[in-house]
Amino acid sequence: MASGGAAPRLAVPARAAGEPRPWPGPAWRLPPEGQAPAAYPSQSVVRSRGLQDLSGDGGVRKQELRPGTGPAMPPDASVAVKFSGYLEHQDKPFCTNCYRKSPGLMKLGKDITLLGLEVGLLTMKKGELSRFVFTPDYAYGQQGCPPLIPPSATVVFEVEVLDFLDTAESDAFFELTAEQQAAFPLQKVLRVADTERQFGNYLYRKRHLDDAKDRYKKALSILGLSPSSEAEQRQINASKLLLLLNLSLTYLKLKRPTQALVYGEKALEIDQRNAKALFRCGQACLCMTEYKKARDFLARAQRIQPFNHDINSELKKLASCYRDYLNKEKEMCCRMFASLNTST
Repeated sequence: MASGGAAPRLAVPARAAGEPRPWPGPAWRLPPEGQAPAAYPSQSVVRSRGLQDLSGDGGVRKQELRPGTGPAMPPDASVAVKFSGYLEHQDKPFCTNCYRKSPGLMKLGKDITLLGLEVGLLTMKKGELSRFVFTPDYAYGQQGCPPLIPPSATVVFEVEVLDFLDTAESDAFFELTAEQQAAFPLQKVLRVADTERQFGNYLYRKRHLDDAKDRYKKALSILGLSPSSEAEQRQINASKLLLLLNLSLTYLKLKRPTQALVYGEKALEIDQRNAKALFRCGQACLCMTEYKKARDFLARAQRIQPFNHDINSELKKLASCYRDYLNKEKEMCCRMFASLNTST
C-alpha cells in the first residue's frame, strides 16, 4: 500500500458553502517544526493528553475520545466509518463523509489507501471515536496531494467506527474455483454463508435493499450441499431458512410480492409451520389482492402464534381490504345494471 501521493478512496465531495463542520476540529494543534507558540501545546503536552504511538516511530498517534465495545477490528474487515480529515492548524476539514446518512462498507487493504488510517482502524472497536495524527510518511507523502494537501503535510483524522464485519474468510472463499469451494468443510461453508447473511442484514438496515438481496442470494447459492447425515441436513436447512425469510421480506420491501411469495413458499418447504414464512406469504398475497390465499396463509400463522400482534394486524388489514373490494364490486355491478335499464 502506498504511503503517499494518492488521496484515500474514502474522500467525498467537498461541503457546500456555509455548511457546518460535522465535529469540532481537533482540540489541539501540533506546533510548527521546532516551535512551541503559546497558541499550541508543546509535544510533551500533546503526549500527556493521551496520544498513543501506534507505529513505534511516532508516525501514527492516537487519542481515544470515546471507547468502543467488543473486539478490535480484524484485518481484512469490511468497515463503516465516519471521518473528517484536517490539516495542521486548520478547523475546516479537507475531506469528510459525515453528511452521508449511511456510509457504505469499505474493505481494509482495498478501499482505504491511507496507510495511517488503516493502521489506526485496526486498533479500534465498534462505536469508538478516536483522533489520529499522521506524519507525511503515513499520509500523503512528501509530494502531498495538490491542491488540498500541501507537500510533507501532517494531518489529523477524527474517526468513528459505526460497524464492521469480519469478511476475510468469506472473501477468500469466493475467490476459489467451484471445485475448490466444493472441497470446503461444511462448517466453513456455513460460516461463509452466515457472514454473507450478516452483510446483507447490514445493507438491509441501511435501506440498500437491492444490495442486501444480492448478498442473501450469494449466500444461498453456496448451500446446495450434499449432506452426509441428517444432522448436517438440519444445519444446512437452518441456514437456508434464515436466508429465504430474509429474501421474502426484502422483496416485500422492494414491492415485488411475486418474488416474496416464491421465497416464502420455499421457506415453508423446509418448515411448513414457520409462522414468519406463513406471514410473509400472507403479506405477499395481500399485496397481489389474492385475498383468499392471503387469508389461508395468515390464518395458519395465527393458529401457530395466536397472540402475535403483526399477524393479527395483517388479518384486520386483510378484512378491511376485502370489504373495500366487495363494495367496489357491488358499485360496479349497480352501475352496469343501471346502464342496462337506461338503454332499454
